[in-house]
Parts: sequence; structure tokens; C-alpha cells
Amino acid sequence: MSDLVRTSISIERNLYEQLEHLVEESDYANRSEFIRDLIRARLVERRWRRNARAVGTITLIYDHHRHQLADKLTDLQHDYHREIMGTMHIHLDHDLCIEAILVKGRARMIEELTNRLQREKGVLHASLSMGAVGKEMT
Repeated sequence: MSDLVRTSISIERNLYEQLEHLVEESDYANRSEFIRDLIRARLVERRWRRNARAVGTITLIYDHHRHQLADKLTDLQHDYHREIMGTMHIHLDHDLCIEAILVKGRARMIEELTNRLQREKGVLHASLSMGAVGKEMT
């Protein structure tokens, strides 16, 4: 690991106790790892707000029996072919499919694609897992 720096913080006892519960519930080895992950998550959020280059996964669950939905989803993905790195399509059961779409590009373009996919009738669930690329994430 890179150079470690020790720091201390002052927080209210109630907040400290809640932090301890969060660390314990999350199965982190220690408080430092938990706080490092909180900081990294905040850095990702900041990069997305600034429309930086980003990566992510769009997850869709949809009814494949919905008339022409699969074609509409494919057409939309073709509109964003520069942002889409790959997809995985799985049949959950007779009616439902799940699709994971790996994306890379400007944050706003990825969010725009997610929103457009989510608005299609027959899409039951859509979520975006945000990630960031860059040295500041290490």
C-alpha cells in the first residue's frame, strides 16, 4: 500500500457509536478500511457531478414479452455504442430477462442512457452502479 498517514477526528459520541455499528455490520476488518471506502465513494460521486470520464454498470430487468421492447432496448444501446463496452443478457424465467450493460464515458452520457432505458414500458427495474477511473481513486 502507499504511504499511510495517521489522523484523528472529533465526532459526537452518538455519531461515533453509529459508526462503530456500521463498521461491525459491514464486516470490515477495521474502522480505517470502512472510512477509506466512504471517502472513495464520495470521490466517485464528485467525479460524476463534474461529468468526468467514468465507468459503470447499468442493470435492467424487463419483461421480454412486451411488444418490441427488446428491439427498442437494442436500438437505444446502438445510439450509445461509444459508451457501451459490453452486455450480458440472462433469461431469469419464462417472462423476465436481466441485462448488465458495462459502460464507459462521460458521466452525463451514461446517466442519460440509463434514464432512456428505464423509461421504456416493460422495464421493471433499472439501476446504475457508478464507478470512476483515475489515480485519485487509489
